[in-house]
Amino acid sequence: MNEDLLQTLKEQIAAGDQLAFRKLFDLYAKKLTLFSASIIRSADEAREIVDEVFVKIWRKRAELPSVQNLRVYLYTATKNTSLNYLSAKARESATEPFDFFDIQLTDGDSPEKKMITSELARKIASAIDALPPRCKMVFKLVREDGLSYKEVARVLNISPKTVDAQMVIAVKQISEKLRLSFDFFPTRVSRKN
Repeated sequence: MNEDLLQTLKEQIAAGDQLAFRKLFDLYAKKLTLFSASIIRSADEAREIVDEVFVKIWRKRAELPSVQNLRVYLYTATKNTSLNYLSAKARESATEPFDFFDIQLTDGDSPEKKMITSELARKIASAIDALPPRCKMVFKLVREDGLSYKEVARVLNISPKTVDAQMVIAVKQISEKLRLSFDFFPTRVSRKN
């Protein structure tokens, strides 16, 4: 995402520009919802959390120009709101565990393309879903949402080296799982004369 565009949007939103606010929402709402859902395990509640984050941003729009990195701010606010939601649910003793992780790997435009890639997409999604929770979150933020290792470190309050280590684990585990799932991945190349 272009930092100049984000800076312009911050200034326009601070001035009360509703179209700029809508553009920011359109750019980030889906990614933030997936991020929140990976924390709280509920897509419906995640949408409400993201809506709440954006309502707070609009209410405090005058303070927006002082935000250094808007993208990190959005993810951090979503993480904190999601964690607050989990705390409130735990206090109410009404938590419902959901085994849900929504991820879109492909949006093929032809039936043939969808048919060819559907099995691979399912296997990749399964491999990602099998990752340990922190590893999965780091992988999602880096690979799907395009955050840098430094940004992920700030959002999750961990070191960039931890982000790197988690990415190494994620890629290794996904690769191993895919290799086991498909017979045609050679483990070594043999030469026949």
